[in-house]
Amino acid sequence: MSDIVTIFTLSSVFGFVTEALARYTRRAMAFKHLLTLARRSQHRRSVLPSANHTVRSSSSSPAVATPSSPPSPPPPNVMIYDRLAEAVKSKLKQLENPEPRFLKYGSPRPTLSDHTRILSAPETRITTLPNGLRVATESNLDAKTATVGVWIDAGSRFETEETNGTAHFLEHMIFKGTERRTARELEEEIENMGGHLNAYTSREQTTYYAKVADKHVPKALDILSDILQNSKFDENRISRERDVILREMEEVEGQTEEVIFDHLHATAFQYTPLGRTILGPAQNIKTITKDHLQNYIQTHYTAPRMVIAASGAIKHEEIVEQVKKLFTKLSADPTTASQLVAKEPAIFTGSEVRMIDDDIPLAQFAVAFEGASWTDPDSVSLMVMQAMLGSWNKTAGGGKHMGSELAQRVGINEVAESMMAFNTNYKDTGLFGVYAVAKPDCLDDLAYAIMYETTKLAYRVSEDDVTRARNQAVMWFCNLCLDGLPHAGKLKCRPAATAIKEYGFRENMSIQLLHISKFVICLALLTYGRRIPFAELLARIDAVDASTIKRVANRFIYDKDIAIAAMGPIQGLPDYNWFRRRTYWNRY
Repeated sequence: MSDIVTIFTLSSVFGFVTEALARYTRRAMAFKHLLTLARRSQHRRSVLPSANHTVRSSSSSPAVATPSSPPSPPPPNVMIYDRLAEAVKSKLKQLENPEPRFLKYGSPRPTLSDHTRILSAPETRITTLPNGLRVATESNLDAKTATVGVWIDAGSRFETEETNGTAHFLEHMIFKGTERRTARELEEEIENMGGHLNAYTSREQTTYYAKVADKHVPKALDILSDILQNSKFDENRISRERDVILREMEEVEGQTEEVIFDHLHATAFQYTPLGRTILGPAQNIKTITKDHLQNYIQTHYTAPRMVIAASGAIKHEEIVEQVKKLFTKLSADPTTASQLVAKEPAIFTGSEVRMIDDDIPLAQFAVAFEGASWTDPDSVSLMVMQAMLGSWNKTAGGGKHMGSELAQRVGINEVAESMMAFNTNYKDTGLFGVYAVAKPDCLDDLAYAIMYETTKLAYRVSEDDVTRARNQAVMWFCNLCLDGLPHAGKLKCRPAATAIKEYGFRENMSIQLLHISKFVICLALLTYGRRIPFAELLARIDAVDASTIKRVANRFIYDKDIAIAAMGPIQGLPDYNWFRRRTYWNRY
């Protein structure tokens, strides 16, 4: 026992001696470092006076004696960390005040940032008339043109099975003459003003708008009120326009993407109004009469379901007074579109529709989950998720390693000709998924890539991917605000592409002529009931993080039913159960 105590004592003493030697060594090294710094500072003091004396002697006149200045006190010893701090401060000052030769413009005025024009956007003024008609304007008196239009909360969704196609038929007939103007006079009046008059129909909205010079705004409003309240609907015109619409239907049937999305709606929302097409079946087009058109106007073209918007070189008070005088025949029926939707809600059904056609060289299919409505708090998160899945086109520029992980997987493995994520919103539901085009022998690999990357959003999400997607969504909205809508062909690769695409632009109209401010005002008023500022929308996008993406993906994607629409040589596309099985992973 005594031996054990002795060993323990010796080990304690040895540890104490070792620690003392270590402390002594550290102090010796520190003292040596201080001596080195002192010698360096002493050397500087011995050299500096002679240099100063030389400079003063060379600059002074030989006839005048320069008195010697008293010696300055020796500078304190400067530690190495202080010298590093001074060096860092000097570098920072250089960055804060760069030399002018590195600047393209030497102006002292600060540069405008990208969001300056968004935050300083013109004020949106909204007035509700006694009959429920809303007038919204954004004035920019520096502009020389203006856009005025009427947004109506009525589309193909509010038709019956027998009258499906009436809303689109009415859009065609609305320009074919009124009680005050013939079709020819209407066209000549627009041409003489140098303006542009057009319309489009979607599943939930119908729009009539005109873009004219500032001095022709009153006349444009008069034309819009005339065609909406005094259209004649001659039987001869109806028969002639019926043939035009039937030819248009044949053209649409040749656009495979349009056909895919129509079938996707039909199978996802089967036996509900939202599953019907905008154009309607050919049998209905052949039987639509004047009574159908007039009944649709009386039922759905009511003041509470309309928004009259104007933007550009206009004044709010003048627009309100003109609207009061012109729009006097509208029905004041208080029934809203939301009430009609509540009576016939859209019910999502997990199902599929497949059309095998070996005459088509490429196969096309769309896989969709039930999405969010316009007013759903998670609608913005789904928009960011759409950007995370991204898009890819074989004919587009850029490399295979650019874009989302899904785009890289598709591009590197060359399993698709094109791919596009979409997110479409409606009043009570939506569709979220991926549309792709591929060769027949690549369908299995492409389907696996799409389902793997989509389901992965519920399990594994990186902050880098979320940041990239947020930036893409923010930049799209900034470009939307500053530059207006791009051409329709470019909308497919944008984060909110299909939401805009669903607002039709089905008739290849010139999107650039549609003033973006008016579009945003009316869409917000009809869907949210208020004008949402861009700053608020961008703040909502910035609030989305990785945890939010996982939560929303678990709500909309994890182990949820899907809808599939496919056409072409699709024998190699996996069956529905294969897709359904890959909406979840057996892991944590």
